[in-house]
Amino acid sequence: MIVGLSTSAFTTVHVIISLIGIFSGAAVLFGWLGGKSSDRWTALFLATTVLTSVTGFFFHSASFGPPHVLGVISLVVLAGAISALYIFHLAGFWRWVYIVGATMALYLNVFVGVVQAFQKLPFLQPLAPTQSEPPFLIAQIAVLAIFVVLGFLSLKRFHPQASAAT
Repeated sequence: MIVGLSTSAFTTVHVIISLIGIFSGAAVLFGWLGGKSSDRWTALFLATTVLTSVTGFFFHSASFGPPHVLGVISLVVLAGAISALYIFHLAGFWRWVYIVGATMALYLNVFVGVVQAFQKLPFLQPLAPTQSEPPFLIAQIAVLAIFVVLGFLSLKRFHPQASAAT
């Protein structure tokens, strides 16, 4: 926990950062589908998604568990995506690394959002109290399928060198 913030205040800040990451990530992803990119949306998405993963480690936990594993995976994937964009400038194979990495990071953020929704929202809690029930599994499979399709379409449609040349 960050010194000076109560648990509820820290949780609120973490959730706000996460939501900004999800919404800005959606803007980036839909831009790719149109063959475009926005430097501002991209920077906001990458920064808030890194911050979401980092702040997740500050929540009290008795042991290293699934949320920590997802945080580590997200940070590794983001390191690759950020390097692909800002160091390798999406040249050649790095465009693929960036799109897949950024899409995966956004998916992981949404995955956690679905988990939290089923844990916290009163109308979803009874549908999957242990998060092993069919409604939870169907929701997570649907989210995964959506991201696989959007990621694939982004790989086909987003070619920054081509759009810069036009």
